[in-house]
Amino acid sequence: MSKTKNWVYSPAPESIDHIQLKNRYDLFINGEFIPPVDGKYFDTINPSNEEKIAEVAESSQADIEKAVESARKAYTKIWSKMAPKERGKYIFRIARLLQERAREFSVIESMDGGKPIRESRDVDVPLSAAHFFYYAGWTDKLEYAFPGRDTRPLGVAGQIIPWNFPLLMAAWKLAPALATGNTVVLKPAETTPLTAMKLAEIIQEADFPPGVVNIVAGAGKTGQSIVNHPDIEKIAFTGSTEVGKYIMKAVAGSGKKYTLELGGKAANIIFEDAALDQAVEGIINSIFFNQGHVCCAGSRLYIQEGVADEVISKLRKRMETLIVGDPLDKNTDIGAINSKMQLDKIKTYVQLGKDEGGSIYQSSCSLPKKGFWHAPTIFTDVSQSNRIVQEEIFGPVLAIQTFRTVDEVITKANNSSYGLSGGVWTDKGSKIFKVTKDIRAGVIWANTFNTFDPSSPFGGYKESGVGSEGGVEGLMGYVDLI
Repeated sequence: MSKTKNWVYSPAPESIDHIQLKNRYDLFINGEFIPPVDGKYFDTINPSNEEKIAEVAESSQADIEKAVESARKAYTKIWSKMAPKERGKYIFRIARLLQERAREFSVIESMDGGKPIRESRDVDVPLSAAHFFYYAGWTDKLEYAFPGRDTRPLGVAGQIIPWNFPLLMAAWKLAPALATGNTVVLKPAETTPLTAMKLAEIIQEADFPPGVVNIVAGAGKTGQSIVNHPDIEKIAFTGSTEVGKYIMKAVAGSGKKYTLELGGKAANIIFEDAALDQAVEGIINSIFFNQGHVCCAGSRLYIQEGVADEVISKLRKRMETLIVGDPLDKNTDIGAINSKMQLDKIKTYVQLGKDEGGSIYQSSCSLPKKGFWHAPTIFTDVSQSNRIVQEEIFGPVLAIQTFRTVDEVITKANNSSYGLSGGVWTDKGSKIFKVTKDIRAGVIWANTFNTFDPSSPFGGYKESGVGSEGGVEGLMGYVDLI
């Protein structure tokens, strides 16, 4: 009998027959879908094949005015006056409806964003529902979140979310804002607006009072209008550090509260006493999950010298098994890059890594001819000063360095303008405690990576942001303490 050397998986595409998508989506304002004042629409495309999925309304300043006015009216007359346990019932409905329509949402998320269906199905949608469940439970328990203090909602929250986790980021933003009695004007990213628009349908189905949640689509100008609107009390933003700095300047002196979850360049540290096979799986998850489109991605890998060659060898072999292809195929490990602009940025950094003297290794996978794709990539022979080590790439590109001592790797890990997340792999609890204590990062995983829970806060130091989302801490940004 001949031995089979290479397994070839048969295609296992997720059906799209069950999903319901409109050809055109209007703005969701005051509980209804209404056309934009200017009559402008933009196309949202599938990054895996560059085909148009739907048209989405582009918001103007006039549309933002309508949305904020609607949110203000709902806040003043209904939502802030509603009994907390009643607000909780509405939020609970969103969670249940998300669960009921999980398959539909996961397919649309993969079509619009390019991420593998396994991730949308097993991570994004269940975790989104979990956030709504979690904060639904907090609505009538705020006295326990802030012992000895009364709370008061802020008013209207303007929320701007990114394209890497469209549905999950909407849940992160909406759930605590609604639970604390605020109303919302939410802007999804222009490249991934569809699950936010589908979420608006769920909000309608849940019989939310009109105006409590308003969803307006558009690009940077739309976000700018929200940030600068005088009748918005809170800005919650997830995205690039550059835009975050603009928001800080824009709201300075205005009295507005803000939460900023920005960029990252996480250090993932492998000690020689770690379970290496487990660590390699953690490395794969840390940098190639969602094509590297993760702000907390472990894009800097530090391996202790004694096991560096072994880990890199195992990592290269594991990379060869990763399947890059159709996001709707259940076998796919790495889907499409979200947009051509992002793909060009990744390619620029890869070339920069070569020019800086780094040694490159890419998996030998074949890439589809149509769509936006990039092979998983690692760099060795890089130094701390290299731009691919210091700057956020936001793609499936990993920079690897070695270290000898605990103090050395802590110094290297902290040598960054970011401080969002990190990871440590070791068999020794003492090393875990030392590293997690000394690294300046908001979230540090031990012997795992990219593991999330609604009850855990998420936020960073330095240029990675201000404030936290998730957990009890996520409530803080949406209340005044009295």
